[in-house]
Amino acid sequence: MSLVNAAHGRSDDTSAVHPTGERPHGERRSLRRVVGAYAALAKPRVIELLLVTTIPAMFLAGRQIPSPWLVLATLVGGTMAAGSANALNCVIDADIDKVMNRTKRRPLVKDSVPRRGALIFGLVLGVASAAVLYLTVNLLSAILAVATILFYIFVYTLGLKRRTSQNVVWGGAAGCMPVVIGWAAVTGTVQWPAFVMFGVIFFWTPPHTWALGMKYRDDYERAGVPMLPVVATAQHVARQIVIYSWVMVAWTLLLLPVTSWLYGTFAILAGGWFLFYAHSLQAAVRRGEETKPMALFHRSNTYLMIVFVALAVDSAIGLPTLGLPF
Repeated sequence: MSLVNAAHGRSDDTSAVHPTGERPHGERRSLRRVVGAYAALAKPRVIELLLVTTIPAMFLAGRQIPSPWLVLATLVGGTMAAGSANALNCVIDADIDKVMNRTKRRPLVKDSVPRRGALIFGLVLGVASAAVLYLTVNLLSAILAVATILFYIFVYTLGLKRRTSQNVVWGGAAGCMPVVIGWAAVTGTVQWPAFVMFGVIFFWTPPHTWALGMKYRDDYERAGVPMLPVVATAQHVARQIVIYSWVMVAWTLLLLPVTSWLYGTFAILAGGWFLFYAHSLQAAVRRGEETKPMALFHRSNTYLMIVFVALAVDSAIGLPTLGLPF
């Protein structure tokens, strides 16, 4: 693939430096485009959601506000790890991205970044993430970050994505790891509440992704990706969304022993709110009406944010935990 002009050459009228020593405006714009293209490889909007879950996990791990420096170091290392996985995913899936309307503006499709450059960028980010976490947090968090990158690339992207409709169910485990990394950063261990938070995101991923798949079904079919909405009826997909949504909401309640009434209240109310819309989508599909799956997709983001922000606030306030009922 070709490089953008800024990375591979310049026209004669912009190659010279101004007498003032400043770079020409055209060169600065080209540099910004290159930097922006590489940043886009990391899929920053996806990373934002991961960070929303990492910080509350750190709050819950200590049942208090953790050290700001520890939070910053964990977020920097975690962002690098997620960016590495996303960039390498773009390299592997460049052929898919070319034929999908949703992804056709990604850097490798537009030739904004050379394939080799994207590969090196992803690998360097991965190594840097492990180094940052090891040097500033602890060894366990670094190991978990590397394991997450390897799982996302080899298990999900190369193994599951193009072969099974259960791709996002099992492959989605990579997106659950930030909470485990956050917990490990604070405690140096991995305990059962971390696995519960992992499970919340694990069961959240299918409804979230299948709603997106319903909207972009034709895209996935054209790319040959067997997402559930491609290989199953809309009725079956809607039913699976409802089932996973119920399990997800129930799973959030497993954190009640280590939280207070505050978290429990928000978990129940937010869960009921999301279940209402999941059932509404299923009812519309059954009636043969036009559906708006993207509305559920966006609400799933809001739901997850509410649950994890409630975890953070509950832990920061330090109210008495409910404890086990026995």
